[in-house]
Amino acid sequence: PPGLDAIYQACRNVYHDQPNPLQVTAVIKYWLGGPDPLDYVSMYYNKGDPERNIPEHWHYITFGFSDLHGDGRVHPTSNSDGPSGFGFELTMRLKREPGESGPPTWPAELLQALARYVFQSENALYSGDHVSWHAPLDNCESRLQHMLMTDDAQLPMVTTPIGSVNFIQVVGVCTEELQAAQQWNGPGVIELLKTIPLAGGPWLVTDMRRGETIFEIDPSLQESVDEGIRQNGSNLSGVSAKCTWIESTDAMYGENGDELHLPPKISEEVSNQIKDALLEGLGRAKHQALPSVPSRELVSRENDVPHEMVYTRTLDAVHLKFNLEAGSLLALACKGRVLHGRHFTFKSVNGDTAVTFVATGVEGAFVNERNPYAARGPWLQVLVTEDLAYELIRDLEELTSIDTSVLMHIHSYTHVIKVIAHKTSYKTSLCFDNCFGHAQLPKSYRWPRKRLEVSILPDPSFDSILPMEQFPT
Repeated sequence: PPGLDAIYQACRNVYHDQPNPLQVTAVIKYWLGGPDPLDYVSMYYNKGDPERNIPEHWHYITFGFSDLHGDGRVHPTSNSDGPSGFGFELTMRLKREPGESGPPTWPAELLQALARYVFQSENALYSGDHVSWHAPLDNCESRLQHMLMTDDAQLPMVTTPIGSVNFIQVVGVCTEELQAAQQWNGPGVIELLKTIPLAGGPWLVTDMRRGETIFEIDPSLQESVDEGIRQNGSNLSGVSAKCTWIESTDAMYGENGDELHLPPKISEEVSNQIKDALLEGLGRAKHQALPSVPSRELVSRENDVPHEMVYTRTLDAVHLKFNLEAGSLLALACKGRVLHGRHFTFKSVNGDTAVTFVATGVEGAFVNERNPYAARGPWLQVLVTEDLAYELIRDLEELTSIDTSVLMHIHSYTHVIKVIAHKTSYKTSLCFDNCFGHAQLPKSYRWPRKRLEVSILPDPSFDSILPMEQFPT
């Protein structure tokens, strides 16, 4: 098959002396009903380069995020002009331990877990993203509990007859390094990691025995991060999270008892338009413009309700609801994005609901100072003026002091998820005690003058709108 052959050839170009590497293979292929999306994970021995502080390591390369077969069995068929499948394969470099005769297989299981998320959410991974795992990557004891994504140092993009494939390398990082990527940007932290041999060096080899963060190894690196945040803010322009919103009326305003629900159900076509616009405009944008979504589209509602038009609807008051993980990023959204004249989106991890915080003057916004709250279908925009941003930071900053790292990835757009790896040992079991400080969740914050309410709810409150059987969250 053309896609499979192209990846094999890319591997042979690097490992010409290893024509038949060890592989972890899906017992039942995904296209035959198996649970594992990746057909194979190849595992190569790399001798490294001691003179460049690149240690001996194992190099893992996936087969299956891209279109291997070109016949529609897994991915829609395409041509060479676009991406092949999701447009990438994942790699990982793991330091070889003394006396180790063969590669550990846990990285292959980890990569399969990421593949399940990508295939079920249809959210691709990009260089610069980050994934917060909140558990040791090898399921043992290690400070490396999260991942950053970057371009593989030895595998350039390949073009196949059925599309292009980038090789994105998974790099294990500590919590403090993940937080730096969230508050500043992933590529910047990657460059800092490259300067520290113990943290991976130029090829970013993951060492599960690393016991210190780069900031403990070289305290001056924290100053680089702080200066980057001060000058540039954050390039984290959105997260996919447990969230929803409702319109508040005069009768409802200030009440606590309203039920969680999703905005009106929309057609698959409109859903895809919103998803594509958010991914394009928020995931890759390097400027302040928001994506455009058609202001009037057909809506398909349940129970054969006649089609109606999606239009820009202004709201008098809104109530935003987040779980604790997403809530911990609210102050960051204002401090690192809004006050720098940018936008920040919370996109539901399962569904089309989205909430975008918009600074004054963002191009493409459909809110303004006269109408600060407006929605198109399930997509809500909230105008956050400078004075409101400072109020939100003041009141919500306390949420950032809680360690609420969750599985997420960023390409200037972060997907907050908890992956449960079916039939593997990888299962995130992070649980919260449903408490905030000494107060029980839910916890609400209100700004009556702005007619805005934000509630932080325990995870189980979202179960009815984010069903576990569709995808573990």
